[in-house]
Amino acid sequence: MSENPDKKIINFMNMEFLSVPENVALSRVVVASFAAQLDMTLNDMEELKVATSEAVSNCIIHGYNNQPIGKVWISVSLYSSRLEITIKDEGVGIEDIDKAMEPAFSTDPERMGLGFVFMKSFMDDVEVVSEVGKGTSVKLIKNLPPVKPQAGNR
Repeated sequence: MSENPDKKIINFMNMEFLSVPENVALSRVVVASFAAQLDMTLNDMEELKVATSEAVSNCIIHGYNNQPIGKVWISVSLYSSRLEITIKDEGVGIEDIDKAMEPAFSTDPERMGLGFVFMKSFMDDVEVVSEVGKGTSVKLIKNLPPVKPQAGNR
């Protein structure tokens, strides 16, 4: 039985940091640097950075109530046909995921409630798992175009 090439990790990285707003920019740069190994357009790269920063911002603002009291984890995995970015916290969790993903919904009246809207519009898939009092995990998936064989490498 041959291994499914889509299940084989080509490259990965993990990081963790404190839930402070200054680390949103760090997360954008790190994910963009990792994705730089791919043949992405500038627009695709910018969308990847926005989706990442929205997910990390949600961890900090909603998961930890904008307090430096917890950690945020990012893992990025590159497969042959997709890039997966998983952002996790151990914060308050999301009571109703479907409601949270609705446009303009926010538990903070000062926020516009568009984070998940941006994530869903910029990524090919967004998977959210959350448990109240235990935290949230958001997986951002970007499908990659098939690699074209190079001349002489057939």
